[in-house]
Amino acid sequence: MHLDWSALGQVTAVSIGVTVAVVVVFALGLARFDGAREDSGGTSALGLAQAGLCFLGCAAVVAYGICLIMPQFH
Repeated sequence: MHLDWSALGQVTAVSIGVTVAVVVVFALGLARFDGAREDSGGTSALGLAQAGLCFLGCAAVVAYGICLIMPQFH
């Protein structure tokens, strides 16, 4: 049995990188949402839009991962 260690290392590096990126984007979305709620007692439309885009990006990454895993989508 031959194991391609280079490919395994690449998959590991990309997986860790994407995981860190999704966590950072989600945390940024939470920060923007909290900041939008605290602005002058009301809600900031720009902050809510930025938070929504962050959450939408996270949802897109999760949906893409599910699409890659499920064989019915191939």
